[in-house]
Amino acid sequence: MTTPFRIFSEINELEKVIVHRPGKEIENLSPEYMEELLFDDIPNLRIAQREHDEFVKALSSKGAEVVYLTDMATEALKEEHVRKKFITEYLHSSLKHLRYDSGIYYSLEEFLVSKPPAELVETVISGVRRNEVNVKSEYLMAEMINHDFPFYLDPLPNMYFTRDPAAIIGESISLNLMDQKARKNETLFLKYIVKHSHDYVNKDIPIIYDKDDGFPIEAGDILILSPDVIAIGISARTSPHAIEKLFRNLRTLKTGFKKVIAIQIPKKRAFMHLDTVFTQVDIDKFTIHPTVMKIAAEMDIYILQENKDGEIEVEKRNDLTKTLKECLALEELTLIPVGDGQAIEAAREQWNDGSNTFALAPGTIITYDRNYVTNDTLRAHGINVIEVPSSELARGRGGPRCMTMPLKRK
Repeated sequence: MTTPFRIFSEINELEKVIVHRPGKEIENLSPEYMEELLFDDIPNLRIAQREHDEFVKALSSKGAEVVYLTDMATEALKEEHVRKKFITEYLHSSLKHLRYDSGIYYSLEEFLVSKPPAELVETVISGVRRNEVNVKSEYLMAEMINHDFPFYLDPLPNMYFTRDPAAIIGESISLNLMDQKARKNETLFLKYIVKHSHDYVNKDIPIIYDKDDGFPIEAGDILILSPDVIAIGISARTSPHAIEKLFRNLRTLKTGFKKVIAIQIPKKRAFMHLDTVFTQVDIDKFTIHPTVMKIAAEMDIYILQENKDGEIEVEKRNDLTKTLKECLALEELTLIPVGDGQAIEAAREQWNDGSNTFALAPGTIITYDRNYVTNDTLRAHGINVIEVPSSELARGRGGPRCMTMPLKRK
C-alpha cells in the first residue's frame, strides 16, 4: 500500500507541510526558566504569530497545502479511548520524578480527561501551571519543597519548530527521540497523528525509527539529498548510534536509500543541527557556514552503505565537496557562504539562522528577512529568495527549515 508521505528530496516542489503557530506556551516562558526550556530570550507572542502567519502565506504561495499540527492532533484524539491513552503516555513521560505520587498523577489525569480534544491539545502544549489545578500530593513535604517551580506540566515553547520531532524519509516516518528534556514530549503528538488521524490510520505507514529505540536523533540533522542519499549530522543532538540504526532500518525495509553521509559538526549552540550550518537550495547549490567552509576539506565524514555481499560498511572521508559530488553524481557544486563569507556578518546572520533555508522548489527558497547580506549573496548565485519577517520568530534559535515538517514533495 502506498503511504500518504513522499519525501525524496530537499528541494523538489513542496506539496504538503505541517507547521505549528506559536501559542500560549510562549507566554509561559520566564527569564528564570528560559535556559531550561532552550530559549535565550522571550519572543513577543503577538508579533511572532503575525510573523508566522506571513511565513504560512509564503509556504502556500506556490500552491502547497499547509496543515497545522494542533488541528491534526485534535482530529487524532477525537475518540475518548485514544485521548485517555495519550494522556496516560504523556503523564508517564512528564512525571517520571513524581510517578509514585499518585495524588499528583491522578489529579492531573482527571484535569486533562475532562477536556475536549482541541482544549486538551492546547493545554498540554501550553503547559499546566500549579495554580490551574487542585492537587493533593501524597507527600506533603515534597509538595512544599517543589512549590517554587510554577508548573506541573512544562510548556512546549519549541513546538513551533516542527522539523525536529519526526521526519518523513521516502514514504516512511522517523519518530525521533529528542535529546533535550524540554522537547522529549513533542514526538508524542506526531506518533498519535500517524496512528490515529483519519488521513493516516490503517495506511500501514512504515516507522523507520522509533523514539523507544534508545538513541537521540533530531530531524534538523536529517537532509534528504536524493532518492538514494541522505545526509545526517553527528551533532550535539544526534548520536552516531542512532544514525547507524536508522540506516539499518532503511535497508531492512527496502526503502531504496543506498547511502547515508554522516557529517560531524561542532557541538556548539550556534551549530545545533546540520541544517543550521548547511542546507540545499538548488540541485547543485548549498548554503554553508563559513566556519564549516574553512574546514570543508578536512572534516570527519562517514559514508554508510552496503557492500556487494549485502553487509553494511563504513568508509571515512574528509572532503565535504568531493563527497557530495561523488554521492550525488554532480560534476560541479557551489557552496554559498552565510554573510557573504565576512566574519562579522556571517557570525551575526548565522546566529539568526542564515543557513537555515527552506526550499519551495529547486532554486526557490524561504529565508528570514533579517539575514539580508546572506539573502543578497544567494540572489547573486541565481536563487529566488522569498523573505519573511523574523524579529520574534528568530528568538527561538531556529529558521524557516526548522519551522516545517514536509509531508509531500513532487
